[in-house]
Amino acid sequence: MHTCKLDAAQAAKLEAYLREHGFKSRTVPYARFAGEQDKLNIVFYESGKLVVQGKGTQEFVEFVLEPEILQRAELGYEEVLHPEMLVPRIGVDESGKGDFFGPLCVAAVYVNDTVIRAWQDAGIQDSKNIGSDRRIAELAKLIRGTPGCHSEVLVLGGTNYNQRYREERSLNPLLAKGHVSSILAVLAPAHHLNPPPEHAIIDQFAATETTVARAAKARGLKLKVVQRHKAETDLAVAAASILARHEFVTRLAEMGKELGQELPKGASAAVDAVAKQIVAQHGVAALARVAKMHFRTALRAQGLPEPPKVMWRQK
Repeated sequence: MHTCKLDAAQAAKLEAYLREHGFKSRTVPYARFAGEQDKLNIVFYESGKLVVQGKGTQEFVEFVLEPEILQRAELGYEEVLHPEMLVPRIGVDESGKGDFFGPLCVAAVYVNDTVIRAWQDAGIQDSKNIGSDRRIAELAKLIRGTPGCHSEVLVLGGTNYNQRYREERSLNPLLAKGHVSSILAVLAPAHHLNPPPEHAIIDQFAATETTVARAAKARGLKLKVVQRHKAETDLAVAAASILARHEFVTRLAEMGKELGQELPKGASAAVDAVAKQIVAQHGVAALARVAKMHFRTALRAQGLPEPPKVMWRQK
């Protein structure tokens, strides 16, 4: 059995999920709604308490409730059913790869059982689920200040980023090298990791695991690297995503100040407009110092034709 609290928005999302996935509605005293399916029973009470019990509880919590409804990594449940959540490990995540302006930032965070327990009520979760840069900054400070936690953030931006991208001719090898480098930085003797990490965990960004494995072998990384989808549900990876995002936001603001121009996040019409303005006022070289020039935005900013988009068809 698993219990937790849901707010109104989470409850509405769960109720819709049960309805869309064929759960049979039940009437339970003092419950707002309840459903059952294949001996799995789910009851949400008027008090805001959710109870999940029966066959399939672990799978439902791990693959539905946490990533889709709560959108955060829970702790008490994992301590019982997932003791591996308390093992010492390194989580890695990046920020900025989808943003035209700003650097690519890759963070690695070492945690152990003491660190994990210290974060139980801190609200650490995937940075994409955190609504403000101010909150990101607060959590980044907390993460760095937690005794026993060690972290490194590697930054690749501007001219260096564009040069490295030209050499690799693809983003995934660049990401793989960044992930491996950040892990090695945390493993450096100066950090005195106690106990040593059992593995590193990253989000699987490439189609296969060989891209990262190749980079790890080239750098002599011996630590096992676990790649999985939705890795941000792991607290170590969630913490890394927060540090990476905080570094990205900070560096983006600094780049904007140097140009006297606020640089918007992402890739949009607003981004296109600012890119064209930078080229018009400061030249293409200035744009290359603050942007990722392999984006189509860079071509539009210079008035250059865009290559035709490749249409991929699934075989």
